[in-house]
Amino acid sequence: MEKENGLLSSSACLPRFSKSSNFNPQLISLLILCLPSPTFSHPYLPRSVLLSSIFSITVVFSFAFAPIHLEQHMEIVVDILIVGAGICGLTTALGLHRLGIRSLVLESSDDLRVTGYALSIWTNGWKALDAVGIGDSLRQNHDQLDGVITTSIISGDKTSELLFSAPEEGGVRCVRRKFLLECLAKALPSGTIKFSSKVVAIEESGLLKLVHLADGTSIKTKVLIGCDGVKSVVAKWLGFKALAFTGRCAVRGCLQLESNHNFERKVRLYAGEGVRAGIIPCDYKTLYWFFSWTPSADVKEMKRNPVKLKQLLLSMLGEIPEAARAVIEETDVSCFHPVALQYRSPWELMLGNIVKGNVCVAGDALHPMTPDLGQGGCAALEDGVILARCVAEALLKKPSSQEGEKAEREQQKQVEMGLKKYAAERKWRSIELIGTAYMVGKIQQSSGVFAKFIRDKILSKFLAGLLLKNAKFDCGKLTPSL
Repeated sequence: MEKENGLLSSSACLPRFSKSSNFNPQLISLLILCLPSPTFSHPYLPRSVLLSSIFSITVVFSFAFAPIHLEQHMEIVVDILIVGAGICGLTTALGLHRLGIRSLVLESSDDLRVTGYALSIWTNGWKALDAVGIGDSLRQNHDQLDGVITTSIISGDKTSELLFSAPEEGGVRCVRRKFLLECLAKALPSGTIKFSSKVVAIEESGLLKLVHLADGTSIKTKVLIGCDGVKSVVAKWLGFKALAFTGRCAVRGCLQLESNHNFERKVRLYAGEGVRAGIIPCDYKTLYWFFSWTPSADVKEMKRNPVKLKQLLLSMLGEIPEAARAVIEETDVSCFHPVALQYRSPWELMLGNIVKGNVCVAGDALHPMTPDLGQGGCAALEDGVILARCVAEALLKKPSSQEGEKAEREQQKQVEMGLKKYAAERKWRSIELIGTAYMVGKIQQSSGVFAKFIRDKILSKFLAGLLLKNAKFDCGKLTPSL
């Protein structure tokens, strides 16, 4: 048996000789010349034995020197397979590790993917991070925020201000995505993440699922968890459709300064005329910003010309303060990559299955949403803790039968029940977040006199309050109830 990432493979990689493994004719000719003459005799060995020995040597040498082509076929068997080493995938793996359960995480990239620069972590997110044991290290490197200020892009006037109350379980912080992923990955055992592992197919294999990778590797697993983002292979296998385009695009960036940026420790939002933008301090030298709008040009064309895209964004900032405009202006042009904002229809989640037997989805594979609530990352953290707890409850429960096949079937039923419990906890929470985020984005980017009046005078405080309402969710402790 061989080891792959700390796991035993169920079959060795055996070489198979292809048709191109031909005898070397030069070597054969040389050995023929060395054959003894017909009159040769030996007092102990018959001539037939000598000829047979020479022929065997010829065959061995021909294989030794001829070209050999190896075809490797490896099959790995694991209890839990997680597809995607993003926020949700790593949180799930870490939660399981804290409970004494090993998992294998597949990542299609060569390294951790850190697109997005930063994300808002609200109180609900900090509860999840504390549950898996890395909350304190993240708090020490990111400033706590004091409130949210919303300003009209049209008039430049402040339309609402919401102060955060006394911090509980971490408060609100803007966390660098790279820092978060590295903290999660470092807390996992060596070999948990298998990079350059792209899933190409999923099959049934008795009670297990058989997952095929692009490199020819096959993996059998008792539990398959899809945390593979907005283009999820696992979600597609479950029957989910391609995501819907909202009609909006977004650009995100990060400005790293050598000295203090002098911004207050508050979330600053700017909305109006089809635009929604924001600036959030990560620490006293780092500012994260985002900009979303309804484009008139093709997104692919904008990707080819980041200089032109930057000029377009600056032209749409209207009457926002000069200090805020300068943040986007001073950001390097390499950061300007437009992303089409997509989401999964709440109706599809309502009618579809996020769990099927021993397969489920989580994170962006489950609830891709617009960034208007700042809850995408927090929801992924919630998923990870709840999913780890539900799966652990199933796997740590001892089967009543000791018989091999009967015990396996009983454990499989427990796994399916655990995933159904996870689905029951996450389905309506996901539907609420997707729907609310979509609505907030539409309202804040609306244009026209009437829409402006409704947004700035009536809904601004209500929308700010929604941010806090969704942050009150508690994913609970990691400890399963056995």
